Amino acid sequence: MPTSVLLVDDDPDLRQLLAIRLRSAGYAPITAASGAEALGSLAASRPSAVITDLRMDGMDGLSLFEQIRAQDPSLPVIILTAHGTIPDAVDATQRGVFGFLTKPLEARELLALLERAIALQPKQTTAPSPKDDAWRADILTASPRMLALLSEAALVARSEASVLIRGESGTGKELLARAIHRASPRQAGPFVAINCAAIPETLLESELFGHAKGSFTGASQAQTGLFQQASGGTLFLDEIGDMPLPLQVKLLRVLQERQVRPLGAAQSVDVDVRIVSATHRDLDDAIVQGQFRDDLYYRLNVVSLHLPPLRARREDIAMLAQHALRMLSPRMHRRITGFTPDALDLLQQQDWPGNVRQLMNVVEQCCALSTTSRIPASSVARALRLKPTTLPPLVEAREQFERDYLAQLLKMSNGNVAQAARLAQRNRTEFYRLLGKHHLDPAQFKAAAEDAPARD
Repeated sequence: MPTSVLLVDDDPDLRQLLAIRLRSAGYAPITAASGAEALGSLAASRPSAVITDLRMDGMDGLSLFEQIRAQDPSLPVIILTAHGTIPDAVDATQRGVFGFLTKPLEARELLALLERAIALQPKQTTAPSPKDDAWRADILTASPRMLALLSEAALVARSEASVLIRGESGTGKELLARAIHRASPRQAGPFVAINCAAIPETLLESELFGHAKGSFTGASQAQTGLFQQASGGTLFLDEIGDMPLPLQVKLLRVLQERQVRPLGAAQSVDVDVRIVSATHRDLDDAIVQGQFRDDLYYRLNVVSLHLPPLRARREDIAMLAQHALRMLSPRMHRRITGFTPDALDLLQQQDWPGNVRQLMNVVEQCCALSTTSRIPASSVARALRLKPTTLPPLVEAREQFERDYLAQLLKMSNGNVAQAARLAQRNRTEFYRLLGKHHLDPAQFKAAAEDAPARD
């Protein structure tokens, strides 16, 4: 299947010329005449790279790049301009643009740059096929940003490198750690998790390294530590940023020597573990404050993965809420089929400081108190304990919801406008008008569905 490239330029002649050159080089160009149209295309499917003009009416190339980077940091963007200067190029590359070329273009130069950009991408840039999906089955997402992160996680899982997962509380750091373990050569071994912030310092050392009988008051029998229990597998150290400094020294020694000595024991024991750690804290700041050792940080942070907050992957909110409802309603002996449209709208608008954990809690409250087959917005508002100031301006919320809602309908219907319009209970004329307003092209959703791996 040809590699797709999104081409954005408000000059139709140049856009057509570049599309021809890309097609002749074996790529599958997707064209957009503006930044807004490009964002609509990205809502349908993720290309392998983006080529955009710098100077365009409305949203310019750098503004488009910033929006792309916020959604999908690993998607390479190449910027073209007839007004290129050295300061422009320096500024663009410092901000993370993959390449910067001036017009008139040399086709060979553009194709060489594009080839390098795509070569650096993980091979899997969309959701894995069901056969390859088991390793991350617990992580539900349709977010391009999350899918890119999972591609990176799948790549690093195959190595022995230590991984540091960063992210706010409730984003699912342990779920990602378990997924990495299941995708690794150690998948047949144990996955052992410990929350370093939940255990008192006096017990944490014993939990990690074990102790001999009689090594301290109350140690009536020997205990094997978590390092030994995880041998041959993965040890997940959650909230590593809260580990006390004296224990950080001992942990560093274990990582260097690959041996542990249980408390009160005379001999050290060899251990073979892969370390995955996680934190919601800023460890760079903790190092400056003297609260975290930099040498331990470098040992743990060989590869860093950042889990985006739920507010940065709003396209997942409805999916996660419906999934939680399907799991909870039978457990609570309820027959609830879903949420009303305005309830989903309200869920989509929230910033979710507690992330997925908070969303699950809200759905559970709604489910427990529901007396109807569909959960209304009033139940969601009650569970959220909303204050008027937490809501965005109506126009902004409506625009965001309309665009996400329409994109979701097109995904559900595989780009079939008649079916999507029926689901929205709108006539096709009005539905086409809404699609045009948000620059959503049904053909792109249809193509994305046809290109998706076939399910067994």
